[in-house]
Amino acid sequence: MFDQAMDRIAGRFSRVEPRATARAYLLGLLSQVERKNCWQLAEQAGLSRPGPMQRMLRYARWEADAVRDDNRAYAVEHLGTDGGVLIVDETGFMKKGRASAGVQRQYTGTAGRVENSQVGVFLAYATSRGRALVDRRLYLPEQSWCADPERRDAAGIPDEVRFATKPRLAWEMIAAALGAGVEARWVTGNEAYGQDPQLCRAGGAPDRLRDGRRLLNAGVDQPGPHPRPRGHRRRPPARHRLAPAERRKRRKGSPLLRLGLDPHRQRQPTPSADPPQPRHR
Repeated sequence: MFDQAMDRIAGRFSRVEPRATARAYLLGLLSQVERKNCWQLAEQAGLSRPGPMQRMLRYARWEADAVRDDNRAYAVEHLGTDGGVLIVDETGFMKKGRASAGVQRQYTGTAGRVENSQVGVFLAYATSRGRALVDRRLYLPEQSWCADPERRDAAGIPDEVRFATKPRLAWEMIAAALGAGVEARWVTGNEAYGQDPQLCRAGGAPDRLRDGRRLLNAGVDQPGPHPRPRGHRRRPPARHRLAPAERRKRRKGSPLLRLGLDPHRQRQPTPSADPPQPRHR
């Protein structure tokens, strides 16, 4: 199956050298190598240095988006079936320095905190037959990158690339997948995407959000609500709020805890205004 996939994308590389390097690179990504950088992948491929892989990624002439389209078509051919789901998610890549495209100090779920990193938004396709990544977008921060032409030029970012929010990047990938004939009944994502109003409006179904974490209908009818199981009891109605007079009455009582006091100690009596007199012997 790997050879079939490679045969599909081989024509995207005009020279045999980057084509062979791409094969070694992909085999390295599928291997058990712990860190998937060019040094480790080159060592896995038996190369003495990472130069060929770095040249393929940086300078070789090949169409990354065309390879993406081939990969998406291959995934749909082998995994496509009724009930497919598109899954939107993002991940961060820890980086040092400031030269890598899109890098800055920002929150990343990879570390669970703000770190110097790149953030990418990804689209996966999942069915009962399996799942595969089918698209990707690099998040380019607006102020630190999009508004800095010198930094963009140094990183090789094309002039036509403009700032886009993460939900906007997600919708571009969703629209591209649906336009390419991907059959998906649902689009799923976490609350960062399900709560975005522009993404919901673009999806054509702003009223069809469900917490699950969030489900966004991809433009087709969704199933109706599940029937209530037999013996199910309705939740009792919420208690009515206290009337204003009752709230004022309850406020007059002393609080349970007072700031600055140890709750496990008994409250000391308030000292009297007159100091204690000494006892006469």
